[in-house]
Amino acid sequence: MTEVRLVDIEKRYGGFLALPKQSLTIEAGEFLVLLGPSGCGKTTTMRMIAGLEDITSGDVLIDNDRVNDKPPKDRDIAMVFQNYGLYPHMTVAQNIGYPLKLRGISKAECTARVLEIAEKVELEELLKRRPSELSGGQRQRVALARAIIRTPKIFLMDEPLSNLDAKLRVTMRAELKHLHHELGVTTIYVTHDQMEAMTLATRIAVMREGRIVQLDTPKKIYSEPVDLFVAGFIGSPSMNLIKGEVENGFFVAKGVKIPVQFSDRCDVVLGVRPEDLEIVERQRANIMAPVYALELTGDATLVTIKDGATSICVRGPADFEANIDEVCHIAPRKPEKLHLFDKSTGERLNS
Repeated sequence: MTEVRLVDIEKRYGGFLALPKQSLTIEAGEFLVLLGPSGCGKTTTMRMIAGLEDITSGDVLIDNDRVNDKPPKDRDIAMVFQNYGLYPHMTVAQNIGYPLKLRGISKAECTARVLEIAEKVELEELLKRRPSELSGGQRQRVALARAIIRTPKIFLMDEPLSNLDAKLRVTMRAELKHLHHELGVTTIYVTHDQMEAMTLATRIAVMREGRIVQLDTPKKIYSEPVDLFVAGFIGSPSMNLIKGEVENGFFVAKGVKIPVQFSDRCDVVLGVRPEDLEIVERQRANIMAPVYALELTGDATLVTIKDGATSICVRGPADFEANIDEVCHIAPRKPEKLHLFDKSTGERLNS
């Protein structure tokens, strides 16, 4: 298994600083996800690891070997892109086996390896078809199989599931997770989809404006976001972020009065996830506001309440019913699930 280290890497395009100087270690065998909105630098970072993008300064080390000046073909990596990149005139078997053909592997050995890998991604019935005869999910599996057959040191995946429909994305996430468990190859995965990141990653590097703002396990990033950006970016529905202040042991905002263990302070933001709130009787309520919308998701009802500029979402029971504009009473489930942030800097205030 292979370790990848980025040491003080920086990327400039003329006078524009795309990636400020920073370092990152991808541990051997881990599944690291670079997550962030469009234009945050995640694809640029991956392309520098691949050798497809020049590095302005700093070093890329693969197993302590400096590869800055090595072309992509000499870095022993395999890439999977969102557009599949299959050869239309070749069959599935020929597409999968093409990397072995380039290496001069014998036809018999190539055929055996293609069959072996095709079974892993459930393509053995489709080996004689051409890409035009396949569904999007099948074509993505061919692209994965072609990458796997090389047995590279590193997999690099750039938004590989973005062209698939919602059901196929769920299926392919499970397949990718299982393949990583089987193969144990160090994987770097780029996405803007926080659900993909949460379900696939060993660790997530959340990026914003070229910088890694938090690097940790999915569980830690979800439960302890370091700032308002991460808090609002991770989670579906996203975390409720309520502007207010702390007075005499209470967080106070319009329609909100919640006890908190924090000293008095103005201009703070309280963060709480919808599943960490519950609908209660009036006497237990810390939050009261009219119902703005109800959304049944099957296993739950998302209840949005709104009072002026303050909008709060709570995950209620599936059988919850209420009228629009009816006052709803809400309370936090556990005090430790409440997060306080500095309104001006965005930084987390409580541990």
